[in-house]
Amino acid sequence: MLVWLAAFVVVPTAILIVYSFCERDELGRIVFSFTWENYHRVAEPVYMRVFVRSIGYAALTTAICAVVGFPVAWTIARAREAWRQRLILLVMIPFWTSFLVRTYAWITILKQEGLLNGLLRLLPLGLGPLDLLYTPTAVVIGLVYAYLPFMILPIYTSAEKLPGDLIEAAHDLGAGPLRVFSKVIIPLTAPGIAAGTLLVFVPAIGMFAITDLMGGAKTPLIGNVIQNQFTQARDWPFGAALGVVFLLLFALAYWLLQRDRSTEAAS
Repeated sequence: MLVWLAAFVVVPTAILIVYSFCERDELGRIVFSFTWENYHRVAEPVYMRVFVRSIGYAALTTAICAVVGFPVAWTIARAREAWRQRLILLVMIPFWTSFLVRTYAWITILKQEGLLNGLLRLLPLGLGPLDLLYTPTAVVIGLVYAYLPFMILPIYTSAEKLPGDLIEAAHDLGAGPLRVFSKVIIPLTAPGIAAGTLLVFVPAIGMFAITDLMGGAKTPLIGNVIQNQFTQARDWPFGAALGVVFLLLFALAYWLLQRDRSTEAAS
C-alpha cells in the first residue's frame, strides 16, 4: 500500500510541485531555476475568473446531483431486497459504455436536429427548437449525467443502513414528514451526502472533455486551461502551478467536509 501511494501519489505530486517553481525556455523545455512567476500568473484576474467559473459549475453540478440523486438513492435503499440489486445495476450500466460514446450520445440528443427537439415538435405545445448544444446548459447537463452515479451510490450506502424503526419512532412521537426528513434522515445519511459531494465536486472542477465537446470550448474551465498549458502552449511550469492550486482546492474542500462531519458528530 505504501509503495502504491509513493509511486502513484507522492512522487507525481512532488514532480508537479517542483515543476511549478521552474521556468521554460523558448523551446518549451523545463529550466530548473526557482521562480514564483507561475503562481503570480495564477493570481491574474483572467485565471481567477476561470477558477471562480469552474467552482460555480462544479457547485451547481453538485447541487443538482444531490437534489436528483437523494430521492433515487432513498428509493433504491427502501426497495425490496430482490429489486435493490436490479436498481443498482441500472445506475451502474452507463459505466459499461465509453465515456466519449455517452457524451456523443448527448450531443445527438441536444443538437438542433436531435431527439429532444424532434420530440418537442411532436408535442402540441408550440415549443420551438431549443438551441441547447454548445451552451453552459449543455455543459451542466453533461456534468450532471457524468457524475450523478457518484452521488447516488454513497447516499444509497448510508440510506441502506438507516433503520426503519427510527423513522417510525419519529412519526410516533409526533414529527411530521418534513421534520423527520430534516432531523432524522438528513443527519443520519450525512456521511453519504458528504462523500457524494466530494466525489462529484472535485472531478467536476477539472473536467475538460465535456466542456470541449458539449460546450464548444466557449467557456473554458480550469481543466481546459491546464490541458492547454501541457499540450498547445507547452508551458509545463505554469500548468503545474495551476495543478497545484487545483490540488489545494481539493484539500480545502476535503477539510471543510471533514470539519462539518466532526462538528455534527460532536453535536
